[in-house]
Amino acid sequence: MTKTILLATTAILLGAGAAQAQTAPATPSAQTAAPVAEASQQGVLVFTPDFFTDYRPNTALDMVSRVPGFSTQDGDGSRGFEGAVGNILINGARPASKNDSGSSVLGRTLAAQVERIELVRGGAPGIDMQGYSVVVNVITRSQSSRQSVVTWNAFLFDGGQDVYNGSYQFTARDGERSWGITLSDGVSTSDSNGSGQVIRRDANGLILRDEFYINDQKGGGQAIRGNYADAFLGGKIDLTARIGQNDYRNFSLQTAPGIRRDNGYSEDGTSGEIGAVYTRPVRAGLTSETRFIREWSDFDGASTSASQIGGTTSPEQRFTSVGNASETILRSLLRWERSPSMTIEGGAEVAYNMLETDQAFTVGGTPVPLPSASVTVEETRGEAFSKATWRIRPDLTLEGGLRLEASTITQSGDADQEKSFYFAKPRFQATWTPMANNQVRFRFEREVGQLDFGDFAASAELEEDNVFGGNVDLEPEQRWVTELVYERRFLGDGIVSVGYRHDEITGVIDQLPLPGDLSAVGNIGDGTLDQLAVNISVPLDWTGFSGGQFTFENEWNKTRVTDPTTGQSRPISGVRASQPAFTISQDITSWKINWAATFLASLRQYSYDPDQTSGFYGDDYFQGFVEYKPTTSISIRAQVTVWNDFNVERTVYASRTGGRPVAFVETRDIDPNTFYQITLKKTF
Repeated sequence: MTKTILLATTAILLGAGAAQAQTAPATPSAQTAAPVAEASQQGVLVFTPDFFTDYRPNTALDMVSRVPGFSTQDGDGSRGFEGAVGNILINGARPASKNDSGSSVLGRTLAAQVERIELVRGGAPGIDMQGYSVVVNVITRSQSSRQSVVTWNAFLFDGGQDVYNGSYQFTARDGERSWGITLSDGVSTSDSNGSGQVIRRDANGLILRDEFYINDQKGGGQAIRGNYADAFLGGKIDLTARIGQNDYRNFSLQTAPGIRRDNGYSEDGTSGEIGAVYTRPVRAGLTSETRFIREWSDFDGASTSASQIGGTTSPEQRFTSVGNASETILRSLLRWERSPSMTIEGGAEVAYNMLETDQAFTVGGTPVPLPSASVTVEETRGEAFSKATWRIRPDLTLEGGLRLEASTITQSGDADQEKSFYFAKPRFQATWTPMANNQVRFRFEREVGQLDFGDFAASAELEEDNVFGGNVDLEPEQRWVTELVYERRFLGDGIVSVGYRHDEITGVIDQLPLPGDLSAVGNIGDGTLDQLAVNISVPLDWTGFSGGQFTFENEWNKTRVTDPTTGQSRPISGVRASQPAFTISQDITSWKINWAATFLASLRQYSYDPDQTSGFYGDDYFQGFVEYKPTTSISIRAQVTVWNDFNVERTVYASRTGGRPVAFVETRDIDPNTFYQITLKKTF
């Protein structure tokens, strides 16, 4: 019923009034800014600082967070650069490092330094979309400046462990030269930790366990980053470097009279990176860009599980993992702005990735053999790409491209194997603006997933009695994606967006049975994904609720794959069928306050292992905040998160054959700790 009502609302809103944002063609830099034009016919909307006045933003990130119809994504962290970075550009370019995300750069850029923000929908000449349908391009001012941002956070838990963190960011600009430093102290928090009850029942409903449960965690890390950019050899060079360390601890405890079950996990590590981007005009309309990225990390982790029942202490189970990983990328391209309406780009990328890890599993100090416990995985990958963006008419933009990828993955250690892959990845996107404030986007693309090297090695979830073997036969997941999106803008910053996506998936990566009653991540066959995405944002001034906004967002996902254990059709693990979010927000200019309240009606996520079906479900998730900005350089924000219904459920099977008879069903009903976050920010 909810879905039907929302779609009916969407149809009504399509007839609402016209949008009022300024429009202009996208520009790759402030120096090449074009005059304001009818960008509503070209897929680009421009928001000047005046648009954000009521919100009183401190940083450029505050401004971007208020752009109607845009949601920040900082990339998925997958290997390589093409398609793995975020949807934020600064002066037409992305940062020098994948980990120095667009939101991080904007977070240390004062709002006063922003000249305008361009919302690019469906592609535009001179803009590298990196596979996204919508990106923002933040154009900054070029005058000399000095700016600092100091942030302090407190996370106060009702029943959990309080944690604190902060950061200092300094950026300076003098003509074409800019430099900066960031000192950060991070923390790890969870909105699902708390206390509750674990009940385990056998197949007939008889209670086998009824125990008190509590879990919590603590973690963080310190890092320093430096950035430098200047004119260099007729072009511009951007440099960045970072070094940091991190630590993480969590525990869970189950107790009942005469019973105690302890589970814990700890990890320590260090990481670092360097990045460089050199851009140079070759001749009029032709620009070269060369990018180098080097990232590395090491880790040392351990999972433990022990129990006492009556006077008997079970042997401790211990799973350890020690290793290091690195990625090196060299990428170069030529971008030809053939005309104001056409851009052609071509280039190549080479990368080397490596993971070396040693794992061990012991029970009572006695080693237990694991497949692929000690492995080194190396990948050498090359990719050639070309793409073109053509604004064929003021109301129609076409984007087409082709990426050719070849890679070789070599494994050594417990498994000696080498595999080579070759993929052709075409992409086509059309953006049609039949009338002002209405846009249709169509995309057809072949996507090839990046393998997680950790899946080649063994792993463990001792709290769930799971030990996974590594899989030496993994191959990348492939998808043919067809997507159609309709967007309507109205009442200034109102928006309705409805999108349908269908994926034909080859080599679905999910849980695979292994000999010896083990399981691993592997390719389990072909599958499908059907997705309906709805985004509605309605300004409420016309109702008398001055400065108010209502927002609804959701994705309905339906997935199908054949289970390799049962041979029956089931959903793909880890894909949430639905997660509707309702938000009410308001800017009260006279009080210098803005607030928002978000309610998630429900969320569910399940995984399908050969020996168990497990997942979590929750309802009635609420998060609200109030932010007070007494001056343009100070903000005080208080936020509360309340979630009174979070449940973890797993059904464990007695056998993989014979219809998989149920051994037991376990539910963990948790009352998550309510927590409060206080954030103080000062810019100067």
